[in-house]
Amino acid sequence: MRKNVILIFLCAFCLISHAAKTVWPDGTPIDPKVRDTTRVDVKSLGRQYVITDYGVVIDSSRVQTAAIQAVIDRAAAEGGGVVVLPEGTFLSGALFFRPGTHLHLRQGAVLKGSERIADFPIRVTRIEGQTCKYFTALINADGLDGFTITGRGTVNGNGYHYWKEFWIRREWNPQCTNKDAQRPRLVYLSNCKNVTVQDVRLVNSPFWTNHLYRCSFVRYLNVYIYSSTTGVKGPSTDAIDIDFCHDILVHGCYMNVNDDAVVLKGGKGTWADKDPDNGPCSNILIQHCHYGTVHGCLTLGSESLHDRNVILRDCVSDDANRVLWLKMRPDTPQHYEFVTVENMSGRCGSFLVIRPWTQFFQPEKRDDMPLSTCNNIVMKHIRMDCQNFFDVGASPKYALRDFTFEQVDVQDVKNAFATDVIQNTIVKNVKINGKKFK
Repeated sequence: MRKNVILIFLCAFCLISHAAKTVWPDGTPIDPKVRDTTRVDVKSLGRQYVITDYGVVIDSSRVQTAAIQAVIDRAAAEGGGVVVLPEGTFLSGALFFRPGTHLHLRQGAVLKGSERIADFPIRVTRIEGQTCKYFTALINADGLDGFTITGRGTVNGNGYHYWKEFWIRREWNPQCTNKDAQRPRLVYLSNCKNVTVQDVRLVNSPFWTNHLYRCSFVRYLNVYIYSSTTGVKGPSTDAIDIDFCHDILVHGCYMNVNDDAVVLKGGKGTWADKDPDNGPCSNILIQHCHYGTVHGCLTLGSESLHDRNVILRDCVSDDANRVLWLKMRPDTPQHYEFVTVENMSGRCGSFLVIRPWTQFFQPEKRDDMPLSTCNNIVMKHIRMDCQNFFDVGASPKYALRDFTFEQVDVQDVKNAFATDVIQNTIVKNVKINGKKFK
């Protein structure tokens, strides 16, 4: 009888656990497409166009943008297919993928970005929460359905000299912004859906590594994302910037960058919520990832309006400055809600950070300015060594309510956890430095 009771309990526990894995924090179901980690079979994507069969040569010193673009355009004109980079290094400026085309980098293949900003034409795009003219990325895809980037090869942004220039400018002018330093991104996907980026190494981006704008159902599967965090550091080389998007999966990725890892964006400024180019991020799932050195594992802001249904789970951090960072801009109406961080382990500086973010902000007068709010934020099953587990400050510019800390067991040097900073703080089985919090 006892064995039957135990078996029934275990089955019920498994069902509850499975159900918890299939719903968003607000209780709505996660679309199966977002949970799908099935790998793309490149052979199913159509004819393969190996670029060296069409006049492109293996040469790490010769910029071959036009020749590689011609292969992409030919594939599109002939009904679509996979543009394949064989083993070797190919230097290029901005490339634009067309409907029906894909990119595959074989083992040992390197698509390397040009060091000349002139090889990245200026177009209307999105940068730092604003629509403006700026430089294109190395890989660009706009309005594509089903686009893929696959293979064991490397997309190398060749960012070293761009980074050096940025730090020289910053030394000369401490107010130098990202826009002042002319740098391309590595991958820019806009208005795309059903995209998969799988297995590739995305390294040394001059600026943001991946930028998604107005995209849906995008999957990053087992991708290695890296930029320098020592010596000449890669400034603002965010791993994945998610800008006005929904239903995004980041699964099994390694991220080590000299800025934030996964960042939610959507617009900034006092009137940002009135601009149709801006918008919310929702249904974002980050799981089974490994963080090296990053500024933030999951950051909402600094250009966010409304972020809802965000999950960071089953991840490990080697040396994150912060795990969950809620940047609160005093000049922007912001709402962060239904965010869950669970099953997180490793080391970090601060675990939860909520502070005003005032870098380069420009407040304007607005009589009906909404009060920014963070609510329904859950942290559970956390085991970490922290310098400061609870780095939270109150402000008249925002309201904090309905936070839950459950099954937390942390080492915390600062030992500043408190329940009076956030309205309706729920604490369930929280241990700090081996002592149960009461």
